[in-house]
Amino acid sequence: MISQTFTFGQGHTVRRLGFGTAQLTGPGYWGPRGERAEALTVLRRAVERGVTLIDTADNYGPGLAEELVAQALHPYPAGVVVATKGGVVRTGDSAWHIAGRPEQLRAMCEASLRRLRVETIDLYQLHRLDPAVPMAEQLGALDELRRAGKIRHIGLDSVSAGQLEQALRLTAIASVQNRFNLLDRESEPVLALCEARGLAFLPWFPLANGALTAGGAAVLDRIAGDHGATRGQIALAWLLHRSPALCPTPGTGSPTHLEENLDAGRVRLAEGELAQLNDLVPS
Repeated sequence: MISQTFTFGQGHTVRRLGFGTAQLTGPGYWGPRGERAEALTVLRRAVERGVTLIDTADNYGPGLAEELVAQALHPYPAGVVVATKGGVVRTGDSAWHIAGRPEQLRAMCEASLRRLRVETIDLYQLHRLDPAVPMAEQLGALDELRRAGKIRHIGLDSVSAGQLEQALRLTAIASVQNRFNLLDRESEPVLALCEARGLAFLPWFPLANGALTAGGAAVLDRIAGDHGATRGQIALAWLLHRSPALCPTPGTGSPTHLEENLDAGRVRLAEGELAQLNDLVPS
């Protein structure tokens, strides 16, 4: 039986199938997408369905996704963990600028605290390591924020296994967020390290940015048909079966798609089915 929950940091337990907020914003994660009321409905329904891990970022919008989370859910229900990210500045829908100087990280964290309407951010993830700033300085700034009570746990986004090992020598890390899905397993070494060290792994693009719902793999279609499920549900179920450290946070702005994603947690894959899905990517 697969575990439905993951406990990270100092006893924070979340349901592994969470909700990501990037799709509540427009193309390129810039500006609004659709009606604000529908975004608020999706967020509230996610929590009604038992989601306890909400993943967002300061540059989704920018700022918009965090504002939506607060408007929909504040005061946050007991057990709900809001994870956000800082370390990237946006100047357009295709313009991303890594910003990891300590003063930048402190300012971004303070802005997220205000938008989320909290005194402490449950999980604050460094969205990208800044190659122009020593890792010790970037993590040192986050450590200062943690000691000040403004961050509870520190996470990393888009890191190699070597970078994660280096970070763990510098401070306590609770999570990693790398690209990982049924067709993209480049971060297997990072996942293995997360399993060994008890870290959560939040895979982004869990549906391969839509590729896993578009058709093509006959084995995926056959397994989906056998379960009366969609391709996307099988892809999410595979993540939940693949490792107890994986905590996918698929996002959507559609209430119907939200229900479909969350129903993936009910799919139970047989060993033979898992073997066929594993073989979709040669080892």
